[in-house]
This record gives sequence, structure tokens and C-alpha cells, in this order.
Amino acid sequence: QVQLVESGGGLVQAGGSLRLSCSASGRMYSINTMGWYRQTPGKQRELVGDITRTGSTNYAEPVKDRFTISRDNAKNTAYLEINGLKPEDTAVYYCFAEIAEVWVAPFRVYWGQGTQVTVSS
Repeated sequence: QVQLVESGGGLVQAGGSLRLSCSASGRMYSINTMGWYRQTPGKQRELVGDITRTGSTNYAEPVKDRFTISRDNAKNTAYLEINGLKPEDTAVYYCFAEIAEVWVAPFRVYWGQGTQVTVSS
């Protein structure tokens, strides 16, 4: 069974940096796009950005100058580096990945458990 495990969240002062990781494990034939959403209480989950298998990235407009997504295909891991953290970046960050478990299977979206990022002013 496929699992996505996130790590790297925590409490950071405004202006600081964090690096979140998202590692996929289990039976996998191929991983397509990986990315990150974030969610604050009472609001819908919003896309932060994503990265294709070949490394093309896409970011939400509010974060594109401070967030960087990368991936290591050999490790089945994606990274989200956040610089210049702001209190409004406080949220639970969820990673996702489009994964085909076997070569004839369609790609399905899997989610990580979420990691809390809290930015103090």
C-alpha cells in the first residue's frame, strides 16, 4: 500500500525558513506530479505548488517568490522550501502525489498526513 509521509514542520519566527519533506513508499510503478496544499481552520485547502516528474514547477501567485519545490525521483521524495516565512503562512501543509501502483493502473492521488507550520510574529 502506498504511503506518503511528511516531515519538517514546526514553529518558526517570521522571516525564518523551513524545509518540508514528503516521501512516498510502498508498491509504486510510477510517480507523476507531486505537490503541496495548505489549509487553515475554516478555510478550504489551497494549492501551494507542484512539480512534475521532469521537474517543471507551478506555484500559487501569493507564494511563488518565497516557496521552492524540488524532488528527488531516486528517493521518491519531494521537498518544499519556504523562505521569508510570514504569520499568514501558518497552516497545515499536505503533500500529494499522483501514483500508479502497477504499469496498467491509472494514476491515483495520494495524500500525506499533514504537517503543522506555525509562524510567530
